[in-house]
Amino acid sequence: MTLPVWVVAVLALLAALAAVDRLLLPGARWFLRRRVNIVLDEIGKRLHLEIRPFTLTKRQVLIDRLMYDPKVLEAAGSHAGERGIPRDVVMAEVERYAREIVPAFNAYAYFRMGYWLARRAARLLYRVRVGFTDEEGLSRVDPKSTVVFVMNHRSNMDYVLVAYLAATRTALSYAVGEWARIWPLQTLVRTMGAYFIRRNSKDPLYRLVLERYVAMATEGGVVQAIYPEGGLTKDGALRTPRLGLLDYMTRAFDPKGERDIVFIPVGINYDRTLEDRSQVLALEAEAPRRGAGFAAATSIKFLLRNLLLMLQGRWYRFGYACVNFGSPLSMRAYSRERGIDLRTLPRDERFLEVEMLAASLMRSVGRVVPVLPVSLVSTVLLRLPNGCWSELELKAEALRMIEELSGAGAHIYIPRADQDYAVTVGLRILTLRKLVSEKDGLFSPLPEELPLLRYYANSIRHLFPETTVSG
Repeated sequence: MTLPVWVVAVLALLAALAAVDRLLLPGARWFLRRRVNIVLDEIGKRLHLEIRPFTLTKRQVLIDRLMYDPKVLEAAGSHAGERGIPRDVVMAEVERYAREIVPAFNAYAYFRMGYWLARRAARLLYRVRVGFTDEEGLSRVDPKSTVVFVMNHRSNMDYVLVAYLAATRTALSYAVGEWARIWPLQTLVRTMGAYFIRRNSKDPLYRLVLERYVAMATEGGVVQAIYPEGGLTKDGALRTPRLGLLDYMTRAFDPKGERDIVFIPVGINYDRTLEDRSQVLALEAEAPRRGAGFAAATSIKFLLRNLLLMLQGRWYRFGYACVNFGSPLSMRAYSRERGIDLRTLPRDERFLEVEMLAASLMRSVGRVVPVLPVSLVSTVLLRLPNGCWSELELKAEALRMIEELSGAGAHIYIPRADQDYAVTVGLRILTLRKLVSEKDGLFSPLPEELPLLRYYANSIRHLFPETTVSG
């Protein structure tokens, strides 16, 4: 029997596909599962906060659990009735929301690739330091608790920096905004255990699906990291916290239940943030609004300029990046102290209580924001924004300010334990960036750069007694 060449080709292709499906794919899956299990065994031996079963559950299972959650089903039925649309259409919408929100955590990707990339990126750009850590308080945290790291939000590098520094303790699940929903970044972000949120969505059905996912993760003991401010600081100062995620985490909390919620305040600061000029520009109402093309061109120009400096041997890292871990706050103890059970409170009263909790957490975060060389020197220069300083005068004022901050309980990172060197580093960074000019041995802020100096000074402004704040 003679067969045409094209038939033989098709049969050969089908045979090859069958071989791949029956032989190669099962072997590849077995190999990948084995690698993941090895990583989990290794990580489990050194993690202070273990990876919960919820985190390791298959993504499709979590999506199904979220779609068929009783509260979601009830809301979907009400939504269909109010809009006069079929229930199947609403459930398809719920499924779309669930797939958008639910992460796809992969331990191997997180602790092998993700940690390596985060470590390389953070250490390439900054001199990374952990300043203060309340080790005693952290050691008392019940291993069964749901731990939530509560952080200030200065830069998109925060995600990378804290994930890198916390990787020896746990895997963090972040809430990530729409900025990361671009291919292939969104796949990487999901693999790292982050979940996407639409920060300004007014859709009640979407908000309920998000609420139920956050509640499920919290009840499952997933270690999470949140930014109560909701977005990056524009002027460098701490922002008023938003209540959404915090409310979702606590509204079903049982003060007498088996699992506590423990909030750990985290303070982050940089000698230079990558977004500083764009954030300061956003404060100017009359400033022209640039499009995505301009932002991309500016980023490429910035990258090329720094690569050129590297090749010329004249590139400095962007100074210090420091993270402080403060004293944990137990939701169980807080509820007992306040005499409240959020589950039983009417909506308005619950929001008032959550607002007070958020304010308390942000104060705790503010207390552990580290003082770094640039923020210190910027604050000194703004004491006389139109004046000139000799290096000796500037250092004398900075040392006096260090004593003032220390007396107020601030956590100051002093490079090499040398206060003189700390001031020198801060002044050098500001001079190289041409925010400060030097003439005849005298230093003065450039008038057009005062908003940027205030941006860095504002990062520690709240640490001073109110009577001493100026500039």
